[in-house]
Amino acid sequence: MYASTTQSPVLLLGAAHVIDLEEPLRRELSQRTLDGVAIELDPERAASLLSDAKPGAARRGGPLFVRLWGHVQRRLGAEIGGGEPGAEMKVAAELAKERNLPLFLIDDPIRLTLLELIRTMPFKERIALLAGAVAALFVPSRIVRRELDRYAEEPAAYTAELRRASPTLARVLLDDRNEHMAARLAALRDRGYGRMAVVVGDAHLEGLRSALGRRGVPVETIPFQRLRAVTASSPSPS
Repeated sequence: MYASTTQSPVLLLGAAHVIDLEEPLRRELSQRTLDGVAIELDPERAASLLSDAKPGAARRGGPLFVRLWGHVQRRLGAEIGGGEPGAEMKVAAELAKERNLPLFLIDDPIRLTLLELIRTMPFKERIALLAGAVAALFVPSRIVRRELDRYAEEPAAYTAELRRASPTLARVLLDDRNEHMAARLAALRDRGYGRMAVVVGDAHLEGLRSALGRRGVPVETIPFQRLRAVTASSPSPS
């Protein structure tokens, strides 16, 4: 036991946006004593995702590659994950509501993030990103499953590949956001919210852990691989 809530580690849970993790997330969060729940969303995305509107309905604008990736995520979620993109954030929000816990949105505004990405991304990286989004429209789901398995085994290697292929993308979408989310979590901790469960994309897990560690915040992590293993080992409904 910890002497106070501010001595408790922050619980970081890594999710994949196209895999249904409702059961393991509920299992992990329901058995914990928590002061609050935080999710990798900003108010704009939360309003869209947590509303009754059709998923993706409020995201028709924006850069072409963002719309393409959104379409890819929805297709892959239906084909291999059994759920819609962002379902893990909805589960965390629902659990917070069920347990009368405050829900904190800790991510940067998506519009500002995209503006920064477009402003700083070299032309060569933009073309490569757009080409990747187009190619992903036609990738068979079996290949995506294989790549998810490879990521689960070596997430650090995958992140390193991303940094080599698109350093600007890695900086804007991972590094900068990790620092900002860590700062918000540290501020919440100073306000007495020590026993926090934080649901983020698994690619953020290690960077966010490091960013919190630099701020003196202890962390417990449950990666996507572990959550996914719970789902895979669960018996199928009869």
